[in-house]
Amino acid sequence: MALASPEQATVATDRLRAAAVTRLALTDFRSYATLRLALDARPVVLTGANGAGKTNLLEAVSFLSPGRGLRRAALAEVGRREPGDPAARPWAVAATVATEGGAVEIGTGLVSEPDDGAARRVVRIDGRPARGQGALAELLGALWVTPEMDKLFGEGAGARRRFLDRLVFGLDAAHATRLAAYERALRDRARLLRGERIAGPAGDSAWLSALERTMAEEGMAVVAARQALAARLNAACQASAGPFPAAHLRLEGEVESWLAVMPALDAEDRFREALARARARDADTGGAALGPHRSDVMATHVAKGEPAARCSTGEQKALLVAIVLADARLRALDRGTAPILLLDDIAAHLDAARRAALFDEVASLGAQAWMSGTDDQAFAPILARAQHFRVERGRLVAA
Repeated sequence: MALASPEQATVATDRLRAAAVTRLALTDFRSYATLRLALDARPVVLTGANGAGKTNLLEAVSFLSPGRGLRRAALAEVGRREPGDPAARPWAVAATVATEGGAVEIGTGLVSEPDDGAARRVVRIDGRPARGQGALAELLGALWVTPEMDKLFGEGAGARRRFLDRLVFGLDAAHATRLAAYERALRDRARLLRGERIAGPAGDSAWLSALERTMAEEGMAVVAARQALAARLNAACQASAGPFPAAHLRLEGEVESWLAVMPALDAEDRFREALARARARDADTGGAALGPHRSDVMATHVAKGEPAARCSTGEQKALLVAIVLADARLRALDRGTAPILLLDDIAAHLDAARRAALFDEVASLGAQAWMSGTDDQAFAPILARAQHFRVERGRLVAA
């Protein structure tokens, strides 16, 4: 991915088209036995009391993109559960999505296999089985901000890696394949070091060498993709004017430091050799002490020169929103289509000026943003430009 200049990071909105959900249908999804909702491409505002089912709707839309949704829930837990039910019910989300190429019908949900009863997620596009969740990424981009992410800069490194990786997926679909190959080799190597027998080349040493080669090749590609997107996000944040503070992202880790001082192929060789030398230590500790699965993503408030973790709760929320908006602009720039934004309880910790700036940015992108909150007044600046529904105990009432 090439580094976007500040000039490139400003999206010409007259050239953009936005993906939008124009019909949403739920069956046994969380608190909804059934729901049928007709929409247009404008932003969607959902207001109501806590526990009314607002987040459930945003989560349903998030399942129109690859992955486990904005809650990262186990798929078997998403289905509606009535008192006395031994398990959650199979669930389904169906939608009509307006895309650059025209309207597309998307269906996804949990089904039981007829042979062994095992549950798995299926995806259908225009009524035909898709080859996998990756097909969704070609149709619809989705970004989200949830209350749980308010703690992103202060919690463990794993959450920050997952956050950045999801942003990379949106611009570089091959990143998911590289990351999966790396993690699979990491797990197989750990099993071999524990003495387990797994299928592979004759001899544990040869198989370990093959796995370490895969880890080095795929792992350095993962690191390079993360670094490339971080650089683009930094440029896009710096180019954006307004009340949201510019964030600067930096990858920290031993393998990242190698790429700064040597060619990528040399860094691959060094990583592979380091893994081979560490077999005895890794056998004792499990996993691997070195690699992109150990990396961290550090964020800095540029104007203050302070690490994000030391900033106030409101400043951290503003930094998070700034990064997500920068990524939305990059996706719009690269793909010519603004992604869907899912902004759960978004007004919390944002002052009136930043809320208004967020709404203006959504309008400028032309994005269909799904925004939830408890207070109608918090969304007053955008209600005239949005579709407003009140959520009342699993029912939607047009406001």
